[in-house]
Amino acid sequence: MMDRRMVLSSAVGATATLLIGGRGLAEAQPTPGGKPAPSASKAARARVNGIDLYYETHGSGAPLVLLHGGIGEIDMFGPVLPALAAGRQVIAVDLQGHGGTADIARPLSYEAMADDVAALVHHLGLSNASVLGYSLGGGVALRTAIQHPQVVRRLVIVSTPFKRAGWHRENLDGMAQTTSAVAESLKQTPLWELYSKKAPRPQDFPRLLDKMASFLSRDYDWSAEVAALRQPTMVVSGDWDAVRIDHTAELFKLLGGGQKDALWDGSNMNLNRLTILPGATHYTIFSDPRLAAAAIPFLDA
Repeated sequence: MMDRRMVLSSAVGATATLLIGGRGLAEAQPTPGGKPAPSASKAARARVNGIDLYYETHGSGAPLVLLHGGIGEIDMFGPVLPALAAGRQVIAVDLQGHGGTADIARPLSYEAMADDVAALVHHLGLSNASVLGYSLGGGVALRTAIQHPQVVRRLVIVSTPFKRAGWHRENLDGMAQTTSAVAESLKQTPLWELYSKKAPRPQDFPRLLDKMASFLSRDYDWSAEVAALRQPTMVVSGDWDAVRIDHTAELFKLLGGGQKDALWDGSNMNLNRLTILPGATHYTIFSDPRLAAAAIPFLDA
């Protein structure tokens, strides 16, 4: 039987302790340069594709859609969100069945949630937006760029595999065990405390776990579609991530990255970038201030 720590870790979002700490960090931490952290300017819902999508807007400027990890929600980004919002309008979204967005009678899928994101961008009257997604949200961000290329200006995918085999084996095993069978155990953790405070229907928690386990068991391989992407894309990973480091390198290679010397003037580089954060894991990277520091210059280019 799998270690309980692995079951918790392999819920694809974050460990319970880090999730519950997210809002406190977001409220307390200054942005780079000592600027005060901006507060949420708007919390709203958009009726798109039959789902009432909860989202928040922070800051002002060029739009950036921010997508959380599995069994997570907006607050998990901690100090990363206000740092991003210091120079742009962040549209932070709770995906289907997560945070403030209630589940609907629809299987979880990257494709459907990508359609939701594109529909939200249109709902807000935007022609396009950059998208930054972590883990589950990274998969949704990637599918948004694939399915709706006209909607995505720049793409940042964090700790995200482009095929299911990109996860470490132990993480895949843990995902399979994170079902309603462990719901009561998880209710003893801060993960449940955070979920139950924001979810429109907290009683859906066991069902969410079962739907996530089923969703994450499906095989996929987006190699050909990734290679065809034309949006400038930044790939971010921790050096001790749940996504294999060789897989992350393969993703960057599919984007044409690192295939030849850049030359002294950088003229051999394309617009795609790779960032590996030392000492970062799948359970720390989403609230690591270095994530914002790496992404901001890329988003501003």
